[in-house]
Amino acid sequence: MPDYMFLLESRLSPEQRAVMLRVQELSAALGFNVYLTGGTVRDLVTGASLRDLDFTVEGNPSKIAHELEKGGAKILSEDEKLRHVEVLFAGDCEGSISAARDDHYVRPGTRPEIRWSTIMEDLRRRDFSLNAIAISLNPASRGLLLDPTNGLSDIERAEVRALTIHSFTNQPVRLLRVLRFAARMGFKIEQRTQEWFDLAIERNLQQTITPEDAGGELRAVAREERPSVVLKAWEEHDLLEAVNPVLAKKHPAYDAIGRLMKVREDLFTAGFRPRLAAPMLLAVLGRLKDREQANVLSKAGFRSAESEAALGFEEESLEAQKELVGRKMNAPVDAFRFLEKLPLDQIAYLMAESNKSAALSKIRAFLNKWRPVRNALPVVATELEALGMPRGTKFDQIVEQVFALQLTGRGKTREEREKILRKLSGIKEPPKKKEKEKKPAKGVDKAHAAAAMGDAAHKKHAAAEIEAMKHAAKGKPASPKPHAKHAAPASHGKSAASGKKSHARK
Repeated sequence: MPDYMFLLESRLSPEQRAVMLRVQELSAALGFNVYLTGGTVRDLVTGASLRDLDFTVEGNPSKIAHELEKGGAKILSEDEKLRHVEVLFAGDCEGSISAARDDHYVRPGTRPEIRWSTIMEDLRRRDFSLNAIAISLNPASRGLLLDPTNGLSDIERAEVRALTIHSFTNQPVRLLRVLRFAARMGFKIEQRTQEWFDLAIERNLQQTITPEDAGGELRAVAREERPSVVLKAWEEHDLLEAVNPVLAKKHPAYDAIGRLMKVREDLFTAGFRPRLAAPMLLAVLGRLKDREQANVLSKAGFRSAESEAALGFEEESLEAQKELVGRKMNAPVDAFRFLEKLPLDQIAYLMAESNKSAALSKIRAFLNKWRPVRNALPVVATELEALGMPRGTKFDQIVEQVFALQLTGRGKTREEREKILRKLSGIKEPPKKKEKEKKPAKGVDKAHAAAAMGDAAHKKHAAAEIEAMKHAAKGKPASPKPHAKHAAPASHGKSAASGKKSHARK
């Protein structure tokens, strides 16, 4: 059996891993059993990116959520009736914490009675088998996979399967949801589920989808990585009208959606994990007039604060762009600090929709050039410390000054940075020591002298041999050297021989 806990931890980001460990600690302290469920486990098994952390507890999730809030988490929404809390965890991770429950329907299609239950009952009451999987985070069973509806097999077959014949009758919004999951994952709808789907359409159950439920699906589409695929699937089945008739008539702005999808890929490449729900929602509604957009959001159950934030998003982004191209942002370091604080979804919107080349060039420089320089700043700090500068306020100021210079193209090499650091810190280069000429050792002198004498003798002998060869070539004997001692005996011998000959003649 696969080690799902190891697989999960190897796929989690450091921030997500910290959140999971914290939820485990709080659940254990409160005496709750806690599980990772739904989309988190589904994405883990399919290899998709883990966007959210969905926890289910056998207890009250509000207690955990409020404890997390003390540590920096933010509660985005809380449904006290369903005991469901949407949370932006510390570290900028999104997710939810829900209570394990069972939805009991007196008759198909009626409003369910909610009963707090165990994790197994909670999994069996869910919409589709691929969402009815959990991993235990409890000490006694940590890493245990719970799959009571055989969802893993459906994932292996790439099918979306409803859990009951009354699935669409009980919750007609699942007509939208089944198409969303199938389109997102590239799955087909299981045969019996397709038959139940067709029967529900024949009975016009799509017309009974509540505006609030449709609004929930609209929110979900804005958070999809490929919303165009989902929206087109809804249009093909004439279900977009169930979301909003005006949107169905004018159609989503697929061009704007495509531009934003490309920007998302660019941001992923730059190392970001963007949440683009607000700009994507505006892109979906891009063909509608302002009043029509407001009407769609109102009917979809968006709270007034949510609607105002969504509808005012474009204006806020354009105001940020105006400031970005102003005179105050001429220096690269000022533009960097401004963009560093600007919400990522506004940066994405400007990348997709702006026609201001000055703004776009600064944003691209921020993503591709300035941030890598910023990430390498610890190297500058290490080099400054190596020069003898103690860490402190002045130390940090000098590092920031070097960073500002690097954004202008200076200080690329280590030697150039050292000069800049010495100038800013006032640390001068140490004086260079003059090297003294060393006298050679006595033994070495004698050896050199002996070698020199030997060379001289060798040269003199060679010169004598050359001279002898020249005389021999002319037929004359070479004149003996006056200092050669062996010449005298040779001459004496010759004269003696001649004396003997003359005596004999006599």
